Amino acid sequence: MARMHSNGKGTSGSSKPNIDVAPSWAESDKNTVEELILKYAQDGHSSAKIGTMLRDMHAVPDVRLVMGERISQTLTRNDITSTYPEDMMNLMRKALSLIDHLVSNKKDLHNRRQLELCESRIRRLARYYQQTGRLSSTWAYKRDQLRLMVE
Repeated sequence: MARMHSNGKGTSGSSKPNIDVAPSWAESDKNTVEELILKYAQDGHSSAKIGTMLRDMHAVPDVRLVMGERISQTLTRNDITSTYPEDMMNLMRKALSLIDHLVSNKKDLHNRRQLELCESRIRRLARYYQQTGRLSSTWAYKRDQLRLMVE
């Protein structure tokens, strides 16, 4: 798949090994891993951060191999969800930091363009999440209300 706002194809990079069972040295107790996921989610960590913490501190190289589902699926099964999806929230935080930067640097044309591209990604994701039912169909991105939306 091609990159969204550049000419690159985006094909280089590492890929995960094609295995379907957890390694023998890994933590493989489903209940323990689920308790850790819920504990870290209650502490306010994102699902990406939870995965990194499980990998680095608890010897769980891949949660999907142990649990049979993704971290976000485990969180939604236990009714721990945020108002907005995590990837959309990250883009909104990035847009907010670009807006703050442009307030003090009005002539920064490069970052003004990056803000337009970031907002375009937000609108595109919003359209997808509205079609899948994760966002209400009346939700719209508004730059002046962005600070209120970001948690």
